[in-house]
Amino acid sequence: MRSLRILLLMAFLATFVTLPVQAQTPAPPAAVAAILNSMTPEERVGQLFIVTFNGTDTGETSQIYKLLTQYHVGGVTLLLSNDNFLATPNHDTLAQAHSLISGIQQIEWDASRNSVTGEAGEAGAEAVYVPLFIGIAQEGNGYPTDQILSGLTPLPSEMAIGATWNTELARRVGEVRGRELAALGFNLYLGPALDVLDAPAVSGGDLGTRVFGGDPFWVGEMGRAYVAGLHTGSDNELLVVAKHFPGVGGSDRLPEEEVSTVRKSIEQLKQIELAPFFAVTGNAIAPESTVDGLQVSHIRYQGFQGNIRATTRPISFDPQALSQILALPQFAAWQSAGGLIISDDLGTRAVSEFYATGGGQFSGRIAARDAFLAGNDMLYLGNIISSDTTDTFSATARTIEFFTQKYREDPAFAQRVDASVARILAVKLGLYETPTLSNVLVSDSRLDDLGSEVEVTFDVARNSATLISPDKQDLATALSLPPQANESMVFITDTLIAKQCTTCIEQPSLAMDALQQTVLKLYGPQSGNQTANFRLSSFSLQNLQALLDAQEIAYIEEDIKTAQWIIISLTDAAQGQPALISRFLRERPDLSRGKRIILFSFGAPYYFDTTTISKFTAYYALYSKQPQFVDVAARLLFQELTPAGASPVSISAVGYDLISVMSPNPDQIIPLFLDLEPVPAATDGTSTPEPTPIPLFRIGDTIAIRTGVIVDKNSHPVPDGTVVQFSIILTGEGGGILKQVDAVTTQGVAHAAFGLDKPGLLEIKVTSEPAIISEVLQLDVSQSGAVAVTVVVPELTQPIEPTPVTPVVVEEDEYISNEGYPRFSAWLIAMLFIGFSMLVGYGVGTRSANRSTAFRWTLGIALGGLAAYNYLIFGLFGIQIWLTTNGLPGVIAFIFMGELLGIVGGWFWSRK
Repeated sequence: MRSLRILLLMAFLATFVTLPVQAQTPAPPAAVAAILNSMTPEERVGQLFIVTFNGTDTGETSQIYKLLTQYHVGGVTLLLSNDNFLATPNHDTLAQAHSLISGIQQIEWDASRNSVTGEAGEAGAEAVYVPLFIGIAQEGNGYPTDQILSGLTPLPSEMAIGATWNTELARRVGEVRGRELAALGFNLYLGPALDVLDAPAVSGGDLGTRVFGGDPFWVGEMGRAYVAGLHTGSDNELLVVAKHFPGVGGSDRLPEEEVSTVRKSIEQLKQIELAPFFAVTGNAIAPESTVDGLQVSHIRYQGFQGNIRATTRPISFDPQALSQILALPQFAAWQSAGGLIISDDLGTRAVSEFYATGGGQFSGRIAARDAFLAGNDMLYLGNIISSDTTDTFSATARTIEFFTQKYREDPAFAQRVDASVARILAVKLGLYETPTLSNVLVSDSRLDDLGSEVEVTFDVARNSATLISPDKQDLATALSLPPQANESMVFITDTLIAKQCTTCIEQPSLAMDALQQTVLKLYGPQSGNQTANFRLSSFSLQNLQALLDAQEIAYIEEDIKTAQWIIISLTDAAQGQPALISRFLRERPDLSRGKRIILFSFGAPYYFDTTTISKFTAYYALYSKQPQFVDVAARLLFQELTPAGASPVSISAVGYDLISVMSPNPDQIIPLFLDLEPVPAATDGTSTPEPTPIPLFRIGDTIAIRTGVIVDKNSHPVPDGTVVQFSIILTGEGGGILKQVDAVTTQGVAHAAFGLDKPGLLEIKVTSEPAIISEVLQLDVSQSGAVAVTVVVPELTQPIEPTPVTPVVVEEDEYISNEGYPRFSAWLIAMLFIGFSMLVGYGVGTRSANRSTAFRWTLGIALGGLAAYNYLIFGLFGIQIWLTTNGLPGVIAFIFMGELLGIVGGWFWSRK
């Protein structure tokens, strides 16, 4: 049986030499087979597992030491939540992380020197050292998506990169990330996330700024550039594992919190979710842009095979569904070339609750077995705890022991293990020329320059800043001037406090006064004196909530009342922050009326509804809360910068639909060219290249043409696959369209070819709905002789500009409001008039009758006048229109009529 497994393994390894290579070229099959044959079952099984541990202790009594020396695990992931990094006065985080990683690799090296038994346990076998994977998920944007919070360059979120629409910036960010992580000793990067957020969850719960955007093409382009940067920046010392395969962008909850179900078939997945993963596997344009692995998420699909009543298990545990996806040509070729499949974290609440559904028990070893048999090569156990264990170490140990026992008892299972271990070994050995400790450990001298490459972060911040509302053409009207030196500002900030470890000191990820301090630094007394500290005050969203809940918070209400500007900074929606801001604007209009309200979203841009957005003077999206983004926010506030980015996701509240925005811009003239072979460069040292010959065409020839770059409504190249229609038209009498050819774009350019089989004046045009105007290629083909092509550039039809209408200035009436209600001044005069009328009525009554009659007349005047005024106050039966037209005289006249009716009533009363 052993010899049969070796023969099958050799056949499997032979595929590595016949398929395209990745950034890390797998080791030769013979070297892999030699190492594998020298490994015990325990060592082979251990290579399947990536584990975690608590703290930084790696001594001989520590749990991580036992996992490395007794269970021979293949990799370790370091986490902030496990206190693997320290930040104290006595510990520099980067130096401590470097030392920890080096220590872990040293343990593995020492263990390999002390264990020199072969597969059957015989003595004298050659010692084999297999380096460990040391992994991290350092996504960017600080806490909670970064594991190391200080020391490294503060890099932006993926969505901030996506909002630049600039793949060169994505590559630069990847280079910095790869260079810094490799310098610490990491060789496994769990990222980037290649999810497509095509339908953002307005209420929150989705991945938010952890994705590049909502279009599959652009997510793929950004991901491809980012992966290339990771590889080149690390000098190919870092394995890149894209997540969350096959994509959780359609989910409305985080993958670590709950197993979500999405209704999509595999055909729909190929169009959206899988497209970015195609871009970094089978469709990768270069080895450096090819990922080394895919991390399979725990997501279920309803209607995967077309039957909407059928739902898969989580893809990470479903062998049929996962194998069907991996059998797609793009993935099959990539996996055959050595690509690894790694499970997502099996220790999450989402996994344990899925297995415990219906009152069952969660067994870590069963979940691990299911994930392995589904097609995962490596299993990321995370902080796994089974129902029958009390800690992660026990659950991890029992899982590995279970796999080892099954390896010994089940030949088919053993064969499956050997195949995955061979893939793991090939990738590990491909990282290093020779697997020695000196090649694996990284010199601490590389730590000196870490954290200094902030220029790329500022470039991303400046180019991603987006104006959400109002439109750019309306911004000058809504916000004609920046804050003036005599104006006060109140900053309300969604504060976020983090700690590197449970015993470390707190450090703000976004401090309450972060924007205030940045404004002072850039525009305060020492920098132009455009504002002063005594005119600025800062509060947190918690302070704002306390104000709304009628709790006593010093100064906040007074400062808001006296301020001319309210600047709100938002980082997330997880704690209901958008709802709180909406509540403030709804419940306290007395505090916001007449003020300039500016919102800076340092998170995702789609959490507010249309009504709330209409109350903001300006709404900007920054997408990331790193210090450089706060700096750009201050510059936007003072109008030093103009927003240059565009949202990479749809925002329904402002009518920003990504599909519409990325369609061809109708206000462009599509360039059209002959598709000529490039002239080869001179190789004889001459400085002047030969001019491109002008082609001539005759009947029977084929003319090849191409468009220039077709741009979308954001002036970026349209996505690959955009349909373009080429038409060749015979002009003149009896003419018409001779032929139409449909093509699709690649990098914004489409190609087509026509056969010239009819004489006459021919025109070639192109359209890409809704862009219908292009340059025109004209050629007069005759039966004899060849002709050249003429390019005709049409003019865009300019819309007729509407005649400007001078706005009517409505003057404010001193006594009547614009809505037609009496003001306080009108009330005062009305009361005086009623009082005067009462005196006159009483005087006339006493002279012409008696005091009793006079009293009745006076009371009638009072009641009639007050009744008439109340009629005006309540605006009954459209009286506002009459008041708006007649003003204060109308008020007096109406009250006078009420008084006359009151006198008549008093007269009838006196007759009785």
